[in-house]
Amino acid sequence: MTKAREIAVSLPHPALPGADWADCFETLNDDPGLTAEAAARQAFERMPKWVDRLMALRNVLVRPFGLKGDPGVVSAGAPRVGMFPVLSKDSGEIVLGFDDRHLDFRIVVQTEAKGERQATIRMMTLIRRHNLLGRLYLAVIMPFHKLIVATTLSRISG
Repeated sequence: MTKAREIAVSLPHPALPGADWADCFETLNDDPGLTAEAAARQAFERMPKWVDRLMALRNVLVRPFGLKGDPGVVSAGAPRVGMFPVLSKDSGEIVLGFDDRHLDFRIVVQTEAKGERQATIRMMTLIRRHNLLGRLYLAVIMPFHKLIVATTLSRISG
């Protein structure tokens, strides 16, 4: 298994032009034909139980602040990958996310063949914070965010 590594991100980014925060991690996969959507599905379709419990706790905690909470409820009826609404996709990139009162976020999953035997997989998070609540929220979730990204990428590295 290839360990994910953090790489630099340039802002602005077309998936969320007003983003004021971003990170990106990449890893390798042994399937050079892996599409971005397939990679995103491997990462997000069946999350570990501890992530599901953490997201359920998050949804309860943000409800009093008028935040949308569960992304699955927000995107009811729309195409999704796991809990995240699909905003755009092609074979090499899929963009997931939604906008809320405190912040807007995008998850950009990209795949690119690396020779005949591997693919590079990148998972980028873009955030546009709207207010103090968005800044506080991001600060609180950051340790969990990094752990979840590493876990999701490990599900598709090989």
